[in-house]
Amino acid sequence: MLYERRRFLLPTALLVSAIGGISITAAAWKKDKKIAAAAQMDPHTQALHALQRLTFGPRPGDIERVTAIGLDKWIDQQLHPEHIDDSALDARLAPFRTLRMDTRELVENFPPNQVIRAVMEGKKPMPSDPVKRAIYQAQIDRIREKEERKQEARNTPPTPVPPTTPQPETNPASDNSTLPVNNADASANPAPPSAAPATATDRSTADDRKAQRREDRMYASMKAEELLDKPPDERMKEVLQMSPEEQRALSNSLRGQKGDQFLEGMNPKQKEVLLALNNPEQVVGDELTQAKLLRAIYSERQLDEVMTDFWFNHFNVFIGKGADRFLVTGYEREVIRPHALGKFEDLLVATAKSPAMLFYLDNWLSVGPDSDITRGIRRYPNRPHPRRLPPPPPRNPNQAKGKKRNGGLNENYGRELMELHTLGVNGGYTQQDVTEVAKVLTGWTIDQPQKGGGFKYEERMHEPGTKIVLGHKIKDHGEKEGMEVLHILAHHPATAHFISTKLAMRFVSDDPPPALVDRMAETFLKKNGDIREVLETMLKSPEFWGESTYRAKVKTPLEFVVSSIRATGADVSDALPLARQLNQLGMPLYGMQPPTGYSMKEETWVNSSALLGRMNFSLALMSGKIGGVDVDTNRLLSTPPGATPDSRQTLAALENSLLAGTVSKQTHDAIVSELQNESAGSSNVKAVVKPAARKNDKPAPPPASSVNTIAGLILGSPEFQRR
Repeated sequence: MLYERRRFLLPTALLVSAIGGISITAAAWKKDKKIAAAAQMDPHTQALHALQRLTFGPRPGDIERVTAIGLDKWIDQQLHPEHIDDSALDARLAPFRTLRMDTRELVENFPPNQVIRAVMEGKKPMPSDPVKRAIYQAQIDRIREKEERKQEARNTPPTPVPPTTPQPETNPASDNSTLPVNNADASANPAPPSAAPATATDRSTADDRKAQRREDRMYASMKAEELLDKPPDERMKEVLQMSPEEQRALSNSLRGQKGDQFLEGMNPKQKEVLLALNNPEQVVGDELTQAKLLRAIYSERQLDEVMTDFWFNHFNVFIGKGADRFLVTGYEREVIRPHALGKFEDLLVATAKSPAMLFYLDNWLSVGPDSDITRGIRRYPNRPHPRRLPPPPPRNPNQAKGKKRNGGLNENYGRELMELHTLGVNGGYTQQDVTEVAKVLTGWTIDQPQKGGGFKYEERMHEPGTKIVLGHKIKDHGEKEGMEVLHILAHHPATAHFISTKLAMRFVSDDPPPALVDRMAETFLKKNGDIREVLETMLKSPEFWGESTYRAKVKTPLEFVVSSIRATGADVSDALPLARQLNQLGMPLYGMQPPTGYSMKEETWVNSSALLGRMNFSLALMSGKIGGVDVDTNRLLSTPPGATPDSRQTLAALENSLLAGTVSKQTHDAIVSELQNESAGSSNVKAVVKPAARKNDKPAPPPASSVNTIAGLILGSPEFQRR
């Protein structure tokens, strides 16, 4: 098709034309900031502006609904989401069981390698439940196969692994479930290979194993086809009766449409089990990712979702770091979401005590230089005096400066707490303050991390003595020292200004007016960090509703993808393909490794490659090439039954539905030109970049063309990229 031949040329042509026929550069994009600036904020424009800033983008009919109930009333509803019915979203999220599991349950049901190895070594019992057992056994088989392949690569006999003897399952509340504590794959250090050279028998055995694996894969593929004709329960029953090798091979074969067909009709638990046979940890991350996208797309509590995303990014935690693969689910559910519109101090304390944050920034390992643990002192509750253990061995003179036994003092969290979470980089703190805050927070750790425990204050890790933080004397009060420092930081003027600036950057402009930030910071201090009150100050300001603010923000990839789905009214049955699109656009969900979080500024997201990627996503979306997403273009056109609009009417209708009618002449003319070239069969990009139009020139009406192509071009236009 013509679209296929020109998919990489067409986007550049359109954007070059829309930006003025010069070049697709960030500088050119910035020059076009006011391509559709409203002359004044009439009620229709005000409603659109509010929807662009306080939600993930308007849906068809949203502007009319907001106007009908009144803008002030709608904003008040969004500021108080607890009164908004969101049952439709709840129904969409119901299949994702991991969203309701605590960390211990996640580790038990979707075990990491450490748990599997504990079972292999007899340190943890094999689950008696047949479904859990199938997952565990499949992972044991995977680890053995991996070790066998390593041995085969060394041309040595494999290290024998004793067979696993099932043991009775213990009480889940008291068993030895293990939480991963780092990124290392336990299988990365297999037993040393035998020194004996491989014999012909050994090589024959290795060849037999390879042949067996090939047979398992062939059998699994045929078995999947055979089981498609059976009811879901019967299908699952036969899967559980397969050998572990066959189960893993079957799980690996369930790709794309074939996988969708196999999972059709199964309940959520059955689907999770089949996916977990191949990679149990990935099930947790995939469900969390899908839930984030579905919430952003379908939640009626849009401002709450926007603020949840804002605060998660502000208090960023990277899901790819060891235990955080299991901890991020609870972090967003129990720490970020409940406090998104509450008091900042409550949110700050919740993040500081979160196992996800303690693990991510290593504070759970921080030990005071003069703590009981470092000095070898063990205290007993019934003894009046502590018992001093033998002194630790002398320090190795070759040890790196600053390193202590048991990990020593770790300043990671103390630094990010002030630089990124509260005061800001220019907030007036010093390196000495960083060190003192780190000492204050020693002992803030995780209770039984191998079992998915929560926050724990460990006195023996805590640095004793008085500390000085930002000129405040912090007396020796154990855990209370941390609470005192967090209170000081939460109510500091620099924190009020820093948080107000970031909020204004998200909702107003990349360089928010200083006067607006000052008023928001004043409210922050007067109202004890009440986030809702700060937002109200912003929303009542003339700066928020100013002409220069309208469509002044470039959407992040998340905002762009979600707003595209919302604008088209698409139905999402599987959000993972959208997540993969975000990976390609440079914004994997929960995937920002540095604690800075993703940038909200235009300069980060505007470049030739990024804009081209967005255009290709738009065209793919409207052409039905994004799996799990169904777009009904008839809803966008609002075509009466039996009516057949011409191309001019189609373009006008789509410009109105997707851009609320506020489209620039450059974009309109570029789309018309592209449609003319497509109709003529031309693939010459230069034909699209036309000389500047004379004053009295009128673009020719577009010929009949694909509605999907027109809609894709509009979604990829500069106007839609802005909010």
